[in-house]
Amino acid sequence: MPSDLNPAERLLNLVIALVNTNAAMTKQQVRTAVAGYADAPSDEAFERMFERDKDMLRALGVPVVTVGTGGHTDELGYRIDQDAYALPPIDLTPAELGVLSLAAQFWQDKTLQTDITRAMVKLRAAGAGDPSVDALAGLAPSVRAVGDAYGPLMEAIEARRAVRFAYRAAYNGAVLTRHVEPWRIAARDGGWYLMAFDRDRQAPRVFRLSRIESRVRVTGPAGAYDIPDVDTDVMLGKAHGEVRQAVVAVRPERASALRARGKPVPDGERQAWLARLPADGGADGSTPTGWDVLEVPFRSVTGMASEAAGYGAAVVVLEPAPVREETVRRLRAAAALGGARG
Repeated sequence: MPSDLNPAERLLNLVIALVNTNAAMTKQQVRTAVAGYADAPSDEAFERMFERDKDMLRALGVPVVTVGTGGHTDELGYRIDQDAYALPPIDLTPAELGVLSLAAQFWQDKTLQTDITRAMVKLRAAGAGDPSVDALAGLAPSVRAVGDAYGPLMEAIEARRAVRFAYRAAYNGAVLTRHVEPWRIAARDGGWYLMAFDRDRQAPRVFRLSRIESRVRVTGPAGAYDIPDVDTDVMLGKAHGEVRQAVVAVRPERASALRARGKPVPDGERQAWLARLPADGGADGSTPTGWDVLEVPFRSVTGMASEAAGYGAAVVVLEPAPVREETVRRLRAAAALGGARG
């Protein structure tokens, strides 16, 4: 194994070995059989490494116990107490499983998709059952995959190293090389964003990760700058524009996430807004009844339209016109796609 094996990976290797040992492992067995320890340059270095790893595992709640190996020697062995380490039986309610399902949907990155799918299959096999579709409708998050830039940027943030990358501007599509000091990464409105100090412009800037067109390359030493206290909402708010209000009609007991963000319009205005709804498709062609009308804050037209379209017929955008038009466009495109498949 390479000498620069990640310490976390070495710890995981140690846990796997101590869980699967028949009785106990001696220090010498750990050194020769567990990846990451054979590269210790001396006996003293191995002792320090092993003792430090044991302390770390115990601090994390992993019950590493010391036992005698038996026989004619006084050598000690090590194992993990299976009874103390094992999880209790899993008994999830449909609602709890639903929350885990939504969390799993959040991470759409292909590098995690296989593991997440396997985990959810095992959880459902534990007897929790499928969550109610109606209870979860419209709640699924829609954050896109982080892409290849995420990992190198996170490493640069941790080491406080400047980076450069080719970036495609939103306003004119031009691709230019940016030299930045990365501060923080956050998700907003279905995308991932880097908050950083732009050395070329000598000012803080926000970059959407999906517009990074090249590999992220470090350009300076570690600890080259200090990361200031960053107000994520302020920085991303400026990047997304001012907060505006959309007026939407929502079917009863639907679009829970949208309801949580919005507020009902005054009672005196509700009927006027409902009069703008199309007929509900009934035999008498009457105006729909029972709908709620909400004011929902938004910054991005496309983001708001994407969210509204995700609810299908449960939500109708009434205002502003750009959001309504974009929502209708998305719904028509989805309907055409469904017709083509049929």
